[in-house]
Amino acid sequence: MDGKEFLIIRVDAGTRLGTGHLMRCLALSQAWKDRGGQTIFVTACESKTLQQRLLDEGFEVALLKHAYPDRRDWEHTSRVLARHPGAWVVLDGYHFDSDYQRRIKEAGHRLLDDMAHLPHYYADIVLNQNLHAGELHYSCEPYTRLLLGTKYVLLRREFLDWRGWKREIPKMARKVLVTLGGSDPENVTLKVIQALQLADVDGLEAVVVVGGSNPHYEQLVYAIRECRFPIRLEINATDMPELMAWADVAIACGGTTAWELSFMGLPGIILVLSGNQQSVAEQLSMMGIDINAGWHRDLHPAEIAQAIIRLLMSPQMRMDMAERGQRLVDGEGVERALMCIKGEKLRLRRACEDDCKLLWEWANDPQVRAASFSSDPIPWEEHVQWFRRKMNDPSCFFFIALDDQDIPVGQVRFDMHKEHEAEISVSIDRKKRGLGYGPLLISKAVEELFRTTSIRTIHAFIKQRNENSIRAFEKAHFERLGIETVKGNLAIHYVRRRNNER
Repeated sequence: MDGKEFLIIRVDAGTRLGTGHLMRCLALSQAWKDRGGQTIFVTACESKTLQQRLLDEGFEVALLKHAYPDRRDWEHTSRVLARHPGAWVVLDGYHFDSDYQRRIKEAGHRLLDDMAHLPHYYADIVLNQNLHAGELHYSCEPYTRLLLGTKYVLLRREFLDWRGWKREIPKMARKVLVTLGGSDPENVTLKVIQALQLADVDGLEAVVVVGGSNPHYEQLVYAIRECRFPIRLEINATDMPELMAWADVAIACGGTTAWELSFMGLPGIILVLSGNQQSVAEQLSMMGIDINAGWHRDLHPAEIAQAIIRLLMSPQMRMDMAERGQRLVDGEGVERALMCIKGEKLRLRRACEDDCKLLWEWANDPQVRAASFSSDPIPWEEHVQWFRRKMNDPSCFFFIALDDQDIPVGQVRFDMHKEHEAEISVSIDRKKRGLGYGPLLISKAVEELFRTTSIRTIHAFIKQRNENSIRAFEKAHFERLGIETVKGNLAIHYVRRRNNER
């Protein structure tokens, strides 16, 4: 054992089950790995491509030949659990029941269940990222914690790089993305290609994405050859966010992809491919985020074509759908879930435009001004200009800290002044002072900076009488170097180096 924390994920994927369960588990495992942990996928995954992706990501894969309720599933899975006592387990799939949960708990493991279909839950955490999650009844153990709603949507790492991106809405849309899941056993993709053929729109172009487990690939290749406008067929696309950014509209199903489209602000026409997708499609349509085309078997290509044309020709509709979608899914779901799994008091997110007023109010707090090297109040207009500069400055790393209720706790900013060196600035909301957040916020931010950048040394300058900050930085393992003069004030110079380097 190398001392790493293990996350064991029990999930399956295939032509019948689809790939959505595995892909959202992939999002959680990527974040776990980024925190220094190690993940084992215990899976009856049929796709060699998906198996290889898990291996390429650096995860261990324990393949099952027989999935639950076959008794050989638990015999194999329990052996993996026994090798990692006390590890967190994630269970994701409709074929797992309460008894399977109970066995995991009796084996001494903590458990997160990423579904909402059981008569009773033994899990420590139940995560349901759907819109209607809060309306359901959950029979749980007294210790079970519920994480409900779209604030917990789990997005893979490649999507998170697009946080804060704003979509441009053309007057006439012409770029269509078609993505109907990793397997599409009933070949609904072919029906959509036929619908595109009926859409009489000048300059139309499309990208059709299929998974490696799609059994109809050759038929789709032939159908595309007969098209009167360019269609590119992508198998196992490696950068879905880039394709979603390229497209003006999407035709998709009501599974995991619906949340990805919302996050990317991509207006979509949703086809319902399975019973569990119906409520998602209906609610997204009611909220004006997507168009619910209905059950795929009831649709004729001409009906799909009409919906496509209407959306392509309606810029205001597309703009409204994009804005509503991005408000619904903010990309912080994985961090919220990990915060709960790890029992953390706070988490960090990057500062964004919406934080401008809050940061101004914090900056003008009397205690903050007294601790600053320039104690005059900051005018609003001056703050706005400064904030915009910082947001556009690649040498500035700006974070907001939030508690487990998503309430802002404070801010931390790093400004690079030399190669591999930065200076830190921290403040805590006055309502959150005295609760131990200071050292925790500093330590967490420093660890994040060291993890994501090449910075090796962080400097802090603190007024001699600022005893609260002095204690906070010393608890966060900053080393005192001496006294210096900063803007006419005597200040203590502290430093923290990556891995305690000298």
